[in-house]
Amino acid sequence: MAKTTELDDIYDTPKRKFGVFGVFKILFYIFVAICVVLSAVLGYYGYQLYKELSPQVHAMIDYHPNEITQVFDSKGRLIANLFDEEYRFYAKYDEIPGRVIEALLAVEDTMFFEHEGVNFDAIARATFKNLISMKYMEGGSTLTQQLVKNMLLTSDRTLNRKVKEFLLSIRAEQVLTKEQILERYLNYIFLGHGYYGIKTAALGYFKKDLDKLTLKEIAMLVGLPKSPVKYDPTRYLKNSLNRANAILKRMYELGWITQAEFNHSIKEIPKVYNQTLTQNKAPYVVDEALRELGDIENLKSGGYKIYLTIDLDYQKIAKEALIKGFENIQFRIMDREQKTREWQKKPKLTEEEIKDLNENSSNTLNGAIVVTNPHTGEVLAMVGGVDHNKSSFNRATQTNRQFGSTMKPFVYQIAFNKGYSPAEIVIDSPKRFGSGGKLWQPNNDTRNFLGPVTMQTALEKSLNIPAIDTALKITESSLYSGLNEMGFDNFPRDLTVVLGSLSLSPMKAAMQYSLFSNYGTIVKPYVVAKIIDPSGRETLFQTTQATFTTPQQAFLITSILRNTVQRGTGYRAKVNGVQVAGKTGTSNQSRDVWFCGYTPDIQAIIWYGRDDNTPIGGGAYGGNVSAPVFADFMTKALEINPGMQRNFIVPNGVYQQQIGKELIYYTDTSRINYEQIEEQERLREIDNVMW
Repeated sequence: MAKTTELDDIYDTPKRKFGVFGVFKILFYIFVAICVVLSAVLGYYGYQLYKELSPQVHAMIDYHPNEITQVFDSKGRLIANLFDEEYRFYAKYDEIPGRVIEALLAVEDTMFFEHEGVNFDAIARATFKNLISMKYMEGGSTLTQQLVKNMLLTSDRTLNRKVKEFLLSIRAEQVLTKEQILERYLNYIFLGHGYYGIKTAALGYFKKDLDKLTLKEIAMLVGLPKSPVKYDPTRYLKNSLNRANAILKRMYELGWITQAEFNHSIKEIPKVYNQTLTQNKAPYVVDEALRELGDIENLKSGGYKIYLTIDLDYQKIAKEALIKGFENIQFRIMDREQKTREWQKKPKLTEEEIKDLNENSSNTLNGAIVVTNPHTGEVLAMVGGVDHNKSSFNRATQTNRQFGSTMKPFVYQIAFNKGYSPAEIVIDSPKRFGSGGKLWQPNNDTRNFLGPVTMQTALEKSLNIPAIDTALKITESSLYSGLNEMGFDNFPRDLTVVLGSLSLSPMKAAMQYSLFSNYGTIVKPYVVAKIIDPSGRETLFQTTQATFTTPQQAFLITSILRNTVQRGTGYRAKVNGVQVAGKTGTSNQSRDVWFCGYTPDIQAIIWYGRDDNTPIGGGAYGGNVSAPVFADFMTKALEINPGMQRNFIVPNGVYQQQIGKELIYYTDTSRINYEQIEEQERLREIDNVMW
């Protein structure tokens, strides 16, 4: 009989005490206890994970991604696409063609409509292949898992992240339909070149809506998520085509496309466009619209549609005219320098010196143009500088510049409203105001004086002294109160305001000049016509207006400003085939040069100056710099819209009479002092003053 050891006794004791069945029973209890503990731990972990993931699930349900806001002109043409971080057009599931779905599933998740968020067969197959090759060869993620990872999680390769992905994917399939998951996936994905979502990429790469895409184009798009950079067709077209061909082959092998479709698509090489994201055709206008709509939350990422009053045809020719005027100034500066050198008997400017002169000049020289419909207030074109890329500062709206002689018509309008007529005599002779250090002695640009002239002649020739004489006739207090009523503010309360010492922006000038172009009613210009939010709700915008005088009284100024263009300082603004009224303006030392002009249908305000407020140079005046820009623009505008009204309407109650050598318009309230006119004629004959 074998001798037992003490150790054998120890191990044998449970057997003798409980028997074999008893041992298994104990082990079973231990196993159950471990399972209970593990279940509790896993349950607690699951509960904590569920609490953590619940908000994320709701984020998938209430998915509202950033969308592009689009800006259109008055004819519905795209001006710009606006976005903050993600450039996306959202496509509802009904907008997405079946072929897009098939191509996507063929390459990413063939069993998408069969699994419940996680495809365990695909995971096992991918794991086996990766183990055999000893490297990562294939993934087993479903489309749902990809969406969850990209939308809700990170790309960290941790067990915790993978568990979350599994749970969220299963949960997503419980709360969302397959169609909703596909819709979210196809709108969320990044497809290279700054494009988010399938609709955006279709418009960006191919300039097509989804329903217009060819099978090859669809394959190129759905192949992008794997590597948006590697397969970007604007940079690596060959890679993109090869990837698309592989997807087409997969679709053919699945029986989802025919042999004929496969053969045709394999050979196709689609035209790919490399477009800028914003496509902004009127940046100064868009900037101004955003300022006007600044109170709207998420304006650039909320999927709004903004319709402006701008006409892109007018915008284009306005920009061209402004740049042409800018180049004219540069030429004048260079030409004057050449002539100065010639007079000084110095060598002519070399090409390099001319280039440097133009560059130095253009550093501060700039301009602006505002084109409006004076009867509605709609801004038809607006350019706030010659180059938005160099300076986004909008000189049409964001700067106030000295108005110069373009101010004078408002002074005469106040006088006409008080009963004076264009035939009223004012004196053009030297005058002094003040004394000592405050002595002011204004002069005419020509340094000549004409003696007694009519108000019509004084305005037509932009004479300074008669404008001041007119202000004195109506009294300074009436002048200032009248300007306030017209909407002018922050102007100096002295007679320098008559000659344009006050400052205002070209946009404000457009509003003020509508007093004349809109027959006595001042209309505020506006840029935004309407905005449509993503739900389809429209908000309309319109102008505000205020009547200052009657159409008859306002027409008196128009009649004179027509003469200004026909034979006065604004003659370079003449346009064949249409009546033009307008006024030139030049501030002290030619720091600002203006032309404010209008036809029966269109008004345009043109300004040039330097951003540092130094003299422009080159002998620049409103008449030789800004007026030609008006003519250039209006000539092309007539080609665009040959049906526009050509002649000003003379209101009932306006009469005309030949007085001396002038054809004078007047109204029932105009006082014509015939004795004064006869005395003027007598003095002219005696003194032989030139008419």
